Amino acid sequence: MLTIDSIAERFIRYARINSQSDTKSNTCPSTSGQMDLARILLEDLLEIGCTEVSLDRNGYIMASLASNVIHPTPTIGFIAHLDTSPDCSGKDVQPQIIKGYNGRDIALDPAGSIMLKTSDFQELLNYTGQDLLVTNGTTLLGADDKAGITEIMEAVSFLNSHPEIPHGKIRIGFTPDEEIGRGADLFDVKKFGADFAYTVDGGPIGELEYENFNAAAVIINIQGRNVHPGTAKGKMINALQIAIDLHSMLPITDRPENTEGYEGFFHLTRVEGTVEKARMDYIIRDHDFDRFIERKNLLAEITVELNKSYPPGTVKASVRDQYFNMKEKIMPVYHIIDLAAQAITEAGVTPLIIPIRGGTDGSKLSYMGLPTPNIFTGGHNYHGRYEFIPVQSMQKAIEVIINIVRIASIQ
Repeated sequence: MLTIDSIAERFIRYARINSQSDTKSNTCPSTSGQMDLARILLEDLLEIGCTEVSLDRNGYIMASLASNVIHPTPTIGFIAHLDTSPDCSGKDVQPQIIKGYNGRDIALDPAGSIMLKTSDFQELLNYTGQDLLVTNGTTLLGADDKAGITEIMEAVSFLNSHPEIPHGKIRIGFTPDEEIGRGADLFDVKKFGADFAYTVDGGPIGELEYENFNAAAVIINIQGRNVHPGTAKGKMINALQIAIDLHSMLPITDRPENTEGYEGFFHLTRVEGTVEKARMDYIIRDHDFDRFIERKNLLAEITVELNKSYPPGTVKASVRDQYFNMKEKIMPVYHIIDLAAQAITEAGVTPLIIPIRGGTDGSKLSYMGLPTPNIFTGGHNYHGRYEFIPVQSMQKAIEVIINIVRIASIQ
């Protein structure tokens, strides 16, 4: 039986391990904590009956649960990522469990100074009476994606101990550095050997996603000229002022806080510098590929326009594509979406097929030849101290994984 207590216990054990990734690191995995978690998962996979268990030097884990049917069935993969976001501290994570949530505001810290309020997060009220895993107000929770890891582990453990449930060969994959856009970079699709896969890396209960942003990262370097402000007229080039001017030339409507659904954006993630030199970091996102190209072109045009007013090369932009919309690769194999939707429905949940306002390992993997849509974990408010996840939603995600392999084995 998939018990609430066993699910919560496994999640908390994984969540307490600091496995944040680091954008400034050039290693893979980018942090040693991810390897710490990987070694624990390696032992757990063996304990729950997996075979072909491996951990490579880059932090990629693969394992199998053998088929228990004699007729041909597809080999299905389930993938989650080891790392948590660098956006909020992942050190000394101390999850709390709120049993039978009463529908009121939740004090995350003992003093009650950090509150998870229903007025700010009205979706809390959808989970009255359920058991919520929350933070202590000082760190993120790590449900993105330790909930996915937990759900895959619990599903495989349940299947191994219930041989009466038919299933084909199952492949399990845990990847490093998804949060910094590198999760699938060194993933060996051929070794994984699945016909198709699902990342278990979505949000609230019911979500099923096969569309994601086209994504690019942009670094803008601005070279200024510092002169004493008392004698600066006609001489000073203020790199910080140019940064402000550049940002103001982008449409205010196309910022994350002003967009939703299929609407794309320019997101300024970092700005730093002095009069002499400044740097701006952006991410560009759009579901539509043509609009994605237009966004990159607009930033290039702004750079050219600014350089007309200053010495050549004052503003330099470096653009790097990160991933593309997996929809193009999923549509030819849409039956895997139908399969997941049926599995969700049979778990007593209404499928919510929506575009991802972000990306997953599945976007890259789909372009590498492994079609990989995304299913929910049940979490909310990822990457921050107000993150929470209902354990009952995790329970349903586990049921969905079990249903996917069961349905696929009898079709």
